[in-house]
Amino acid sequence: MTNFFRWLPALVLGMLISTGATWAQDKGAIKIVAHFPMSGPQSVIGEADWNGTQLALDDFGDEVRQFGFSLELQAEDDQANPTIGVANANRFINDPDVLAVVGHQNSGVTIPASEVYAKVGLAMVSPAATNPDVTKRESTRMVASRICGRDDVQGPAAAEFAANELKVKRIYVVNDKTAYGSGLAGAFETAAKSLGIEVLLSTGVDQNEVDFSSVLNRATVEKPDLIFYGGVYSQGGLIIKQIRQKKISAVLLGGDGLDSSDLQNIAGEENMVDVYFTTTSVPLSKLPDGEKFASSYKLKFGKEPEGYSAYSYDATRLVISAIAAAIQNSSGDKPTRDLVAAEVRKIRFDGLTGHVALNDRGDIEKAKYVVVAAGKKSSENNVVKVLEVAAPQD
Repeated sequence: MTNFFRWLPALVLGMLISTGATWAQDKGAIKIVAHFPMSGPQSVIGEADWNGTQLALDDFGDEVRQFGFSLELQAEDDQANPTIGVANANRFINDPDVLAVVGHQNSGVTIPASEVYAKVGLAMVSPAATNPDVTKRESTRMVASRICGRDDVQGPAAAEFAANELKVKRIYVVNDKTAYGSGLAGAFETAAKSLGIEVLLSTGVDQNEVDFSSVLNRATVEKPDLIFYGGVYSQGGLIIKQIRQKKISAVLLGGDGLDSSDLQNIAGEENMVDVYFTTTSVPLSKLPDGEKFASSYKLKFGKEPEGYSAYSYDATRLVISAIAAAIQNSSGDKPTRDLVAAEVRKIRFDGLTGHVALNDRGDIEKAKYVVVAAGKKSSENNVVKVLEVAAPQD
């Protein structure tokens, strides 16, 4: 009996090795970079993206750890600034443990940063970058993916809503001169004109501008039925506030960049009249497991999730599953970045946001588009309509 217990540790170790159980081994670290605007004017949504990635790591990280690797989530702050995002990318691509990126929030950062990732075959999955060029460029075709919809669908959906539901005839189109804002506004404007809507003014304003008198003073005279804004909530809230301060009665319509709990805080509750936005992020109340996710999120972080938190969660799950599949195809060894990038396009699952499956361009095969009336503190119960549209054939 004494001899049996003496040799028991060696016996157990031998059984683990002979059965192929690798979870007891230490094969080193695998890192996933979460690259979002963690500081600056868009930090509310950037932090929420980061939180979504952390929850996914909690729920699915063992898919990779079972092979004997540690799995780490590395936060990188792009500040919604292309220069900073590219500088960050050029730094961390030199870390061989980094096998994938979840990000970015903004198309204007995603597009140049993905050129850096493409140089080393590093897969990137964005939860929120909607400009068509994120996936249309040949130079980044093998690495740049997203699980949200595209502006060349979102813009026309907004125009149809303006024409058919709001019945507007004369409009202004304003954008923040970023890749996201100008791309969305351009798609909206083209579709609006095709639907017989007269565009009285189409202009851009710097994304850091805070005084919109040059545009809005003209609007007090021309009285457009609607002002479309292509940009994000930090500036959009100021525009809404100044529109109402100048007694302009036009409807304000924007895109998913307005989808933030801070929009009303910036604009003022009393000014949130006739304000709508389209988004590729379906509110959690409309998702089968949305309430469960919101409860888990609030329990862990002490606050409510934002519009793209669930999409960051699914994007991270996709990346984790791709890394796990790549490890299996590497006989349990650490896979190459190219192999991980290839697996990203093969993974299929029913996620929190719906069925996640990418085409060979890196677009989700079917994306949802939502119109939200933003007049209340929460957009959850103000969904006007939900559309599901197949990815454009480029």
